[in-house]
Amino acid sequence: MFARRISVIGTGYVGLTTGACLASLGHLVTCGDIDAEKVERLRRGEVDILEPGLAELVGEGIAAGRLNFVVGAANAVQGPDGDAEVVFLCVPTPMGVGGVADLSAVRAVAREISSLLAPGCVVVNKSTVPVGTTRHTSELLGRDDVAVVSNPEFLREGSAVQDFLNPDRIVVGCEQQDAAERVAALYSRLGASTVLTDSASAEMVKYAANCFLAMKLSYVNSLAELCERLGADIGDVTEGMGYDRRIGQSFLSPGPGWGGSCLPKDTEAMLQVSDSADFEFRLLRATIDTNTRQRQRMVDKVRVAVTGSRTGSLSGRRIGVLGLTFKAGTDDIRDSPSIAVAALLRQAGAELAAYDPSVPTGSTHGGLAGIDVVDSAVAAAKGAEALVILTEWPEFRLLDWSALAEATSRAIVIDTRNLLDPDVLRRAGFTCYSLGRR
Repeated sequence: MFARRISVIGTGYVGLTTGACLASLGHLVTCGDIDAEKVERLRRGEVDILEPGLAELVGEGIAAGRLNFVVGAANAVQGPDGDAEVVFLCVPTPMGVGGVADLSAVRAVAREISSLLAPGCVVVNKSTVPVGTTRHTSELLGRDDVAVVSNPEFLREGSAVQDFLNPDRIVVGCEQQDAAERVAALYSRLGASTVLTDSASAEMVKYAANCFLAMKLSYVNSLAELCERLGADIGDVTEGMGYDRRIGQSFLSPGPGWGGSCLPKDTEAMLQVSDSADFEFRLLRATIDTNTRQRQRMVDKVRVAVTGSRTGSLSGRRIGVLGLTFKAGTDDIRDSPSIAVAALLRQAGAELAAYDPSVPTGSTHGGLAGIDVVDSAVAAAKGAEALVILTEWPEFRLLDWSALAEATSRAIVIDTRNLLDPDVLRRAGFTCYSLGRR
């Protein structure tokens, strides 16, 4: 494999993981970011993101001289090792007005680097972008001697490094075969299955995959509710389903709804793309509606557990919340279903004390205003009429549940992740409510 001079624009989850992992594969990587203080921290090997293995890879890349950090896209393109041969765009594409992906960062970077790119350079859209963005980026660059390629990422927060270095597949899309092959060759050491296609199809793959996963999660949440009504056990049902190789075991765990930085914006973006193509994607719309309803259903379960009625008042009731991040193993609270459920409980008048292993005590940002973020599970449980498990942190299984029962005013647990063993909770004195169980 030939080592390439690579520029990565943006050092968020995707950008920093991409840069560090490509450096670990032997490439010379320069990462650029507009945040000068963040760049200084990264130069010292300080990684702000909670991502297993990432800090170690960054430190190894810096020590080996294969990974550099600079301020600005222009400095990244014209890096210390020479002009970049491949430039990865890893900038944010958040949900904009009406659910449309906001491509302002992509456009700004494309305009900034257009005149700086070396002839024959390949620009790679790594960010999740709507179908047609690769061609639009090419038009913005206005360079016949520069190819633009779509190479979507499939990284899960909490296992991003593992996913990058052990991918299920590499997808590369471009109308210019040689450019697509050059990008695919960057990953040759990984030995993954590679899909070479056109740019529109590559862009569609990412949305199609994430929307399918959202559908699967909404389906299993609906199935859990049906199991409750029919006296079936969702754990046994999904185990029986998961052995079917056509279905698989993953994404079959019920919960308070799906969220995070990807699925909400990608499903909404797919709806917008569908509407623009005059296609009514009813199945996807139902998936989103089901997810919204799921959050309210969790509030109803709390209401029933605490008051004995779906119409009972939660006003003034103290509720302890365990878990705020959108999934375990991260410190990301963006579009967290845990916070969405907590917000609904607050709207219903409940007083909330919450604990999460990765959320600092006293935090008020990201939808946490009005929630007392405390430093331990015991502090969250103190005086609570119920404890609600909203994030599936494994360490919650190891808590001293007898001590938590003594701290509460009423020993009730609503386990929205089916994380805990009901028998353990009962022996500790708790009444346990979970999803889809008898």
